Amino acid sequence: MGHGEHEPGAAVFEFPATSAATQLRRGSDGVLRYGDLSPALTELLDLRVHSFTNREAVVEVGGPRLTYRELWHSASRIAGGLQRHGIGYGDRVAVHMPTSARWVQAFLGALLSGAVPVLVPDALPPAIADRVIADSRADFVLGPDGPLPDSTAYIDDGAALDDPALLCYTGTLRSMPAGVELSNENLLSAVSSVIGALGLPAEGLRNLVLLPLAHASGCVDQLLPTFAVGGTVVLAPGARSLADVLVWERIDTVSATPRIFAGLVPELVARRAGAGVRRISKACHRSERAAAAAPVALTTALRELFPAARQWSLWGATETSGIGLMVDDTELADAGSTLGFAFGGTELALSGPQASAGHGELLCRGPNVSRRYWNNPGASAARFSGSWFHTGDFVSIDADGLVRVDPSRRVSGL
Repeated sequence: MGHGEHEPGAAVFEFPATSAATQLRRGSDGVLRYGDLSPALTELLDLRVHSFTNREAVVEVGGPRLTYRELWHSASRIAGGLQRHGIGYGDRVAVHMPTSARWVQAFLGALLSGAVPVLVPDALPPAIADRVIADSRADFVLGPDGPLPDSTAYIDDGAALDDPALLCYTGTLRSMPAGVELSNENLLSAVSSVIGALGLPAEGLRNLVLLPLAHASGCVDQLLPTFAVGGTVVLAPGARSLADVLVWERIDTVSATPRIFAGLVPELVARRAGAGVRRISKACHRSERAAAAAPVALTTALRELFPAARQWSLWGATETSGIGLMVDDTELADAGSTLGFAFGGTELALSGPQASAGHGELLCRGPNVSRRYWNNPGASAARFSGSWFHTGDFVSIDADGLVRVDPSRRVSGL
């Protein structure tokens, strides 16, 4: 059983972390925490900019190509423009635009201004997007049209680990999403966990990110870790042939959802363009992985398309910064029902009458786990109990710590 604060009536399962275990220390609240984090996300990124000044940071196929120096300069000028509009520390700036290099500039500009970026998915119906922006109490909206704010370069570096760093909404396209508050510690911990678990190198990673950047799986789990190792984020929102992109952009890592990969298989089979890819990262939100959206057939097809690549599936929720469980699909026979092993500082518990037998609702806690929803105390009380987040998924956990979904049971909720 676990240490410190336990969820009443829950069985706590502890297994060795799969990444950076020596950097984790248990806090007084019982939560494992990284002891070597930068004080804030802006400081980590600033250090990387100075280390990889002339390396490409973001490439939009058919659009801008920005080095770390160019990206940081443009973002800091956006931050200066926001400051001239009265935006500063703790204010909220909504980023509502399609995935693009412009999105990255706007997001970083909001961050550098000292504000809390609010990620508004471009796929939301206009009425829901308007409600999200209103709910967040955004002080400024960075949209897809017109020039972005621009003024003398400015960087606010006064944030602390406990300060809110991101407001990311989770839910469905048909109902009002809930705003998840993620702190600097949540984001930096998720970045450290992903880098350690996937072994991301610092010598030129080129990551084709096909995930929406307005989701935690795209922004927190792919964009930020790639920047943290000085890699290049390649975006292809309007590309006609991703097979060509793999070759032209020298892609060695591809990140997408299982659904996106499944849609790409026919084109990639016809072109056979995956020889240079070394990593396949399948980001699986809890609802998609629980629905067995990464069956063995897809894993097998990707093995044939990318013979030199390792395949990982990362499972998580927005409330856990998009991470929590990971499995190496390269070595897994039953990919459909498997969620994975806890990694980084994530710990697991089960709640329910069969919890002690290894069956029940999955609970998570860790340095990457949010503490509450924004402006929604009722939902916060229902889904957060102390340091534990109730995922709403019924699972089983075996003796080795492998988590599998129980498709016959599910808690309704956000």
